[in-house]
Amino acid sequence: MSYPAATRHYPEPVSDILPKIITALAISLIFFFILLVAATLNFSNRYHGRIYPGVSVGGVDLSGLDLVEAIQRLNANLTYPVTGKIVFQDGSRLWQATPVELGLILDPENSALAAYNLGRQGNPIRRLFALVRAWQSETRLSPVMIFDEHIAYQYLGNIATEVNQPVVEASLKIKDREVIAVPGQIGRTLDMQATLAPLGVFLRNMTDGLLPLVITETPPEIMDASPQAEVARNILSAPLMLHIPNPQEGDSPPYQVDQDTLARLITIQRVGSQYQVGLNNEGLRSFLENIAASFDARTENARFIFNDETRQLELIQPAKIGRTLNVEATLQAINQKIFSGEHDFDLVLEYTNPQVIDNATAKELGITELVSARTSYFYGSSGDRIQNIQTAAARFHGVLVAPGETFSMASVLGDVSLDNGYAEALIIYGNRTIKGVGGGVCQVSTTLFRTAFFGGFPIIERHPHAYRVTYYELTRAGSVDTNLAGLDATVFVPVVDFKFTNDTPYWLLMETYVNAAARSLTWKFYSTSDGRSVEWETSGLQNIVEPEEPVFQENPDLAKNEIKQVDWEVAGADITVTRTVIKDDQVYIQDTFNTHYMPWRAMYEYGPGTDPIKLMKKLGLPLFP
Repeated sequence: MSYPAATRHYPEPVSDILPKIITALAISLIFFFILLVAATLNFSNRYHGRIYPGVSVGGVDLSGLDLVEAIQRLNANLTYPVTGKIVFQDGSRLWQATPVELGLILDPENSALAAYNLGRQGNPIRRLFALVRAWQSETRLSPVMIFDEHIAYQYLGNIATEVNQPVVEASLKIKDREVIAVPGQIGRTLDMQATLAPLGVFLRNMTDGLLPLVITETPPEIMDASPQAEVARNILSAPLMLHIPNPQEGDSPPYQVDQDTLARLITIQRVGSQYQVGLNNEGLRSFLENIAASFDARTENARFIFNDETRQLELIQPAKIGRTLNVEATLQAINQKIFSGEHDFDLVLEYTNPQVIDNATAKELGITELVSARTSYFYGSSGDRIQNIQTAAARFHGVLVAPGETFSMASVLGDVSLDNGYAEALIIYGNRTIKGVGGGVCQVSTTLFRTAFFGGFPIIERHPHAYRVTYYELTRAGSVDTNLAGLDATVFVPVVDFKFTNDTPYWLLMETYVNAAARSLTWKFYSTSDGRSVEWETSGLQNIVEPEEPVFQENPDLAKNEIKQVDWEVAGADITVTRTVIKDDQVYIQDTFNTHYMPWRAMYEYGPGTDPIKLMKKLGLPLFP
């Protein structure tokens, strides 16, 4: 069987087909582009002057609206700037603001213009794609907003005036007797920049929001002063009572520091991060020193007289234990306990036993004989002057001076006052002889000086009078012995003193005797002689200067034609007294006492209307010395 031969078809080569395909595609694209352009032109013509469809601003559809309509619609629908709520919070406190109050303003014109320009700006392809996108689906634009941060900061600034507060340290003070403690305050400062940082998110999304205020807190160094206030209140809760331990007869009841005084004594000091309540030690010290004078007692040796017949000591005044207030120890005791609420304290006293007690014997003290004695006379003295001599001399009767001790007359004499038994009499004050308390005391100091001088004891301090006083040159017969000039000594407590040293190994006992009838004062030293003797000589009155003319002074207390002499003239002079103390056949002490007396003129007082010169002549009184 035979078949007919088959017909064979061979495909065209790829190189021949590819150009045809590319040409077809190009033609198709051109055709599509022509159609698209035609459609776009048709679409643009249809929406000439109007916003393309599918365009919204802030969720407000503006499709097909012209600019005026779009602006009106945006104004009507985009009310967020005035209806939105931004709430600032600080704890339970809230502040509500609208976005416009924070500086957010809608710009409807530019917002509508942005919608209108969609698909109308840029190159053709870009515009074409914008139209296609708007055609196919909605295009959402954000509205154009203007945000002025300055307004937001200004709004927060107003809130800051309410929430900001300065750092306040706790305070503690005392007014009258009230303790006032004010707690501290934490400083608060609104951090406006940090607070406003999240605001932009809410404004861009046009949503309401809650913004917690960002507060920077600064605590004070001292927040609470109440513990120290309680300490101060404890101190002021009762008076401070100061007791004398083991009180003696005559001691005062407890001394009281009342609460008003305590309030003035309390101190409040800041120490680091707290207050410290204390007491003003200077004020309390002053109080203690003032009361100490009422119970402090000097240590006093027993006082004796030496019986010349039995050669034994006879007690005339018992010894006294010294007692002084230890101010610093008392202050320390008070400061240690008063802050815990204690108000009763014992004063801290120190006691000093006397060196010589009541049963001391002459043998123990080395007192065996009279070693020096001197008598001075005061003829013509007034009753007041005699009283002062007796009062002052009695202070030294029976006083003991220890071996090696430098004796101070002023320390034993004490205060020369009316309260201590002295009277007013003539004294030298400045360039006048006037009436003053204690006139005549220098009769006592002069007698002591001479007793120490002729006893051969070292003289440590001696001051002569400003001018010669005849009392100190009187003899037993009442005459004036100028050889005694230059052997006087004045004492004016506490400035001017007389001192001598007992340089022997024995105690020295002083006795003083005033014979008012005989107008004499005798001072005796009892001890044991070490064989010393005294030689002395005086230059006598040298460089004599006569006084000036008398002074006359009117005294309204005197009657007319009454005249009274109140100061007496005496010549000035220089005197040198040399003393040589011999002991063991050798010069033991050699000293010189130089005295310069000023001339002193007379002074008269007269009554008003008196011619003093004429009256002096009439009475036959000398006008000049």
